[in-house]
Order: sequence, then C-alpha cells, then structure tokens
Amino acid sequence: MTMQEAAQRQDGMLDATMSAITPGLRWTHGATTTGKCDVTRRRVVMTVVSEERRGNLLGMVQRSWEKRGYTIKSVNRSREFPAIFAATDDGFGISVSVGGEGQFTFSADSPCVEKSEVAAPSASPNGPDYDYPVPRPNVNDSFWSSNEPIPTGSSSRD
Repeated sequence: MTMQEAAQRQDGMLDATMSAITPGLRWTHGATTTGKCDVTRRRVVMTVVSEERRGNLLGMVQRSWEKRGYTIKSVNRSREFPAIFAATDDGFGISVSVGGEGQFTFSADSPCVEKSEVAAPSASPNGPDYDYPVPRPNVNDSFWSSNEPIPTGSSSRD
C-alpha cells in the first residue's frame, strides 16, 4: 500500500465517522501530514459543541467505531480535553480529541506504508473551508450548541 492509498483509506474512515453523527456537524479539513512512511489526515469540527453535549458526541463516535470493529485503545475522560483513540485490525489509527474552546478534531493515522506523493483529500468540507490556521468553532447548531442537557431516554442522539 502506498501513502496515497493509505490516505484514501483514511478519508473513508473519516467519511464513515462523520456520517454516523446525527445531527451532522460542520467540518473542514485539517492539515495532512506525512512522515518517513506514514500519513495522517484530519478533520476539524466547526460546529460549536456545548460542554453539555460533548459526552453525547463522544459516545456516538465510540459506538460507531465499535460497530465497525475498531478496537478502543484508550479513552481520556478529562472534562476539559477528552479524547478517544481506536485502531483497526490492520494497523490504522483513528482518534477524536477535544481542544481549546471545545473544538473537536478527528485524526486518522496510517501504519508504515510505501512512500509516495499524497494528494489533497477529495471530499469537500460541509462547512466553511479554511486554510491553516483553522479558527475555533464558529457555526452554531440548534442541537449541538445547546446548553440544555439531553433528557434521559431520548432519541438516538445520545
């Protein structure tokens, strides 16, 4: 597998993750980085996710990864900067982390693969498209940005 093929696989992993989140989030591409034999793709969430809704979003992501057969390697339960790290059986990694101002970043990492050129992602962001540096979240959403806790026993949004 080449770095380009790995990047395409990572794009599919990130596409599937974003598709599993309902209601959907607005996102933009983060930097693609390459090492000696690996590549990382990133998606940065531009939707403001309130502190009250972060746990729901993280749980939704973790369950979607488990359904795909990913192994959850680590969970950082920090209230301020939580994160989840998972891996596929063939050595790809995927993670979600919450950074400053509650900004979610999804990253997919490849195992060591054959060196090659890596094209930009082909998927178009579903929100504002930013060059580096990506600003903090700036898209409000009636569900994700709400400060109201989700009632117990509510819909699949938990």
